[in-house]
Amino acid sequence: MADDLDGLDPDCARVVREFQTQGLPEWHTLSVPSARRLEDDLFSAGDGPEMAAVRDFAIDGPAGDELPLRAYRPEGPPPGDDESDTTIPNRPTVVFSHGGGWTLGTLDSADDICRELAARTGALVISVDYRLAPEHPFPAALDDAYRATEWVAANADTLGGGGPLAVAGTSAGAGLAAAVALRAAVEGGPDVAVQALCYPMLDRDDSPASYTEHGDGPLLTAADIAWFWEQYLRSPVDAHNPFAAPLRADDSLLAGAPPAVVATAGVDPLRDEGRDYADRLEGAAVPVERVHEPDLSHGFCSLTGDVPAADRAMDDLCGALAARLE
Repeated sequence: MADDLDGLDPDCARVVREFQTQGLPEWHTLSVPSARRLEDDLFSAGDGPEMAAVRDFAIDGPAGDELPLRAYRPEGPPPGDDESDTTIPNRPTVVFSHGGGWTLGTLDSADDICRELAARTGALVISVDYRLAPEHPFPAALDDAYRATEWVAANADTLGGGGPLAVAGTSAGAGLAAAVALRAAVEGGPDVAVQALCYPMLDRDDSPASYTEHGDGPLLTAADIAWFWEQYLRSPVDAHNPFAAPLRADDSLLAGAPPAVVATAGVDPLRDEGRDYADRLEGAAVPVERVHEPDLSHGFCSLTGDVPAADRAMDDLCGALAARLE
C-alpha cells in the first residue's frame, strides 16, 4: 500500500506501517482470486466480543440459490428491557453488508465488526454473504442485500429480534445499505428505521478533493476504488444508476430515505462522498447524524482493538445508531 500518513492518528499510523512492513500490495495490482485470499488472511482472524449466540443459516436467494446469513445475538437483555430473558423477541435488528469493493469479503472477514455492532448497540445483527463481482456484477449484491432485509423484516422475531430495523455497512457495503434503504422506500418494502453508513462508497466520480489529498491511501487508494467499480458495474451506464451509486439519486428519491448515521474518515479518498451524501440527505429533509474522524483512515471499524481512537469512533457510531433504534 502507498504511504500517505500525514495527519493520521499515531496509533493508526503505527498499524498502517505494520501492514506496509508485511509488503501489503494495492488491491488493484492483484488478480481477483489473489486479492480475495489476501483479504481473508488479513481480516478473518479477528475475535471480537463474546455473543450469547452466533448462528449460520441460509435463505432462498433472489437468483434461486441459497443466500448465506450469520446472526449475532449479544449477551444481556435488549436495550430498554429490564428482563433477564435475553431471548425476548424485541431487540432492534441490523442487516449488515461487508466492505471489499463488492469483490472481496466474507462472513468471516466481517465477523469482528458485526460482533462489535451487536455488543455496543444491543441489537441482533444479521450479516449478509452477498454474491461478489465480477462473477456477479450489479445488481446481484444489491438484490441479495435487499432480499436479506425483506426476509429479516418478516422473520427477525424467530431469531430474537423483532424491534426496529436498520441497514448498515462499511465501504462498498455501506453503499449497498444506502441503496437498500432507497429501494425499500421506492418499492414500499421493509420499514427501515435508520441507515448506518461507515465510510461509504457511493459514486464512481473521482473528482472530489479527498481523492487528490488521499488518493495514495493508506489502506485504500484511488486506483483501488476505480478497480472495484470496474469489477462491479456491467457497463458505464450503471454508474448513473442511483441503486449502484446512491449519490446520483435525485432529491425526490432521497426524500423517502430513512434517517442516517454517516461515519467518515479524514484520511480517506472516500471522505468527501460520504460528506456529500450526508449533505444531500439533509437537503432532502432527512435527519442525519455525522460521525467524522479527521485523523483516522478508511477501514477504521476493523482497527478498534489496536487503535483507541477507532474504538472511540465505533462507540460514537454505535451510540448514534442505538439512539435511532430505541
